Amino acid sequence: MASRERASVSGHLFDVVVIGGGISGLSAAKLLAEHEVDVLVLEARDRVGGRTYTIRNKHVDYVDVGGAYVGPTQNRILRLSKELGLKTYKVNVNERVVQYVKRGKLTHSRGAFPPVWNPIAYLDYNNLWRTMDNMGKEIPADAPWNAPHAEEWDKITMKELIDKICWTQTARRFASLFVNINVTSEPHEVSALWFLWYVKQCGGTTRIFSVTNGGQERKFVGGSGQVSERIMERLGGRVKLSHPVTFVDQSGDNIIIQTLNNEIYQCKYVISAIPPTLTSKIHFIPELPCERNQLVQRLPMGAIIKCMMYYKEAFWKKKDYCGCMIIEDEEAPIAITLDDTKPDGSLPSIMGFILARKAIHLAKLQKDQRKKIICELYSKVLGSEEALHPVHYEEKNWCEEQYSGGCYTAYFPPGIMTRYGRIIREPVDRIHFAGTETATHWSGYMEGAVEAGERAARSILNALGKETNQDIEEPESEDVPAIEITHTFWERNLPSVPGLLKLIGFSTSVSALCFVVYRCRLLERS
Repeated sequence: MASRERASVSGHLFDVVVIGGGISGLSAAKLLAEHEVDVLVLEARDRVGGRTYTIRNKHVDYVDVGGAYVGPTQNRILRLSKELGLKTYKVNVNERVVQYVKRGKLTHSRGAFPPVWNPIAYLDYNNLWRTMDNMGKEIPADAPWNAPHAEEWDKITMKELIDKICWTQTARRFASLFVNINVTSEPHEVSALWFLWYVKQCGGTTRIFSVTNGGQERKFVGGSGQVSERIMERLGGRVKLSHPVTFVDQSGDNIIIQTLNNEIYQCKYVISAIPPTLTSKIHFIPELPCERNQLVQRLPMGAIIKCMMYYKEAFWKKKDYCGCMIIEDEEAPIAITLDDTKPDGSLPSIMGFILARKAIHLAKLQKDQRKKIICELYSKVLGSEEALHPVHYEEKNWCEEQYSGGCYTAYFPPGIMTRYGRIIREPVDRIHFAGTETATHWSGYMEGAVEAGERAARSILNALGKETNQDIEEPESEDVPAIEITHTFWERNLPSVPGLLKLIGFSTSVSALCFVVYRCRLLERS
């Protein structure tokens, strides 16, 4: 930065400047402020919240068009929200879940995963979840690159792993949908190591996919945007909106930060709490180390359009449906839905996700066109004319957000985790990194955002001599306790499809051998 620009810097020296006013950056700022650290938050948007965003209007009262769900084992976000005076409510799954497969095949269930009646397909499903969970047990949550098979698993995509594990088209199709839903990306795009780690650090296949006792169990009364909004209120004037950071210079005694509107700030430390790829929008002096520079160029964001359809009444409940649909159809815009009705039963609505390849494809349509094809899908799946007549529609295309780049999170393509993954949380001199992507528990969720923000804040507090305990164990939420996920004897011990074939082959061989021995003995006697 030129000397004349340096001369224009305000004389005030902050202890810490946080780049990014999402949950992660604000969690960091809140913790720092509580320890009497002079902190400033610079947010690019005209609002706080980052990838959480609560829209308020007369049609919806409030609605989360970004991150919304919390559940058991997400103890940090539950603790933080409770401290901020927020309450949660359970997402409705009291009635039946609908699974729709192309050609109009419908099944109903009351669990997280749809039932499988074909015994061969059931063995294939069971082996898929069991294998993924068992592989995940080998992967350290804080260092997946150190897993015994890290290099091997990082070289292949999830599509290759699914094709290797699954023998039936039914299991392959659902496994692909499982990837789409959980990381808003395609199986052929993501590293098997990264995806197995992602599922593991969220508690396994059942925890990450479930509503009851899982990651989608609850929402916040009033919307998740309140988390960031209430932290901003507590921080007062220490949060500046519409201040995109363009320049960070830590070559001198103090770090110099410049924003797009040419305001300049000085500080001792920086926390970057934005998606990794967005750091490429910032000019650094000295330049970032080559490995971090390479890493941030290799972490794309997932793709999603979140859609909320509002109706006069919750007509699906008349059919004993809870509003949750799992839709396996390439021509269907939506892959999964959940009931989004308010906790008091008002404003009946269905939330649906347009995911990955479909989000990119359907973004080309007009909003009214997307609304129409979604209504037609709901009508077909729910078997109801009422689905064609919504009273309101809201949507949010996160792919067009320049200060997010997508949602829910960044993903690791093959080969990146083992080569560059260990860089993601490492400070660069006085710059520390937060954001949900840097978390080791529920990364990609609001829980991960809080963990990462507080970890970065504690690291700086330690450097300032204000706190020494870096590994604070979070107690379980008393309000949202977790129920241990267990598996039956048969789920643990049923053979896979190839295992069954080997067993049948062995049994056939033994039977044939016994028959030959028997015949030989008859011949000897004769």
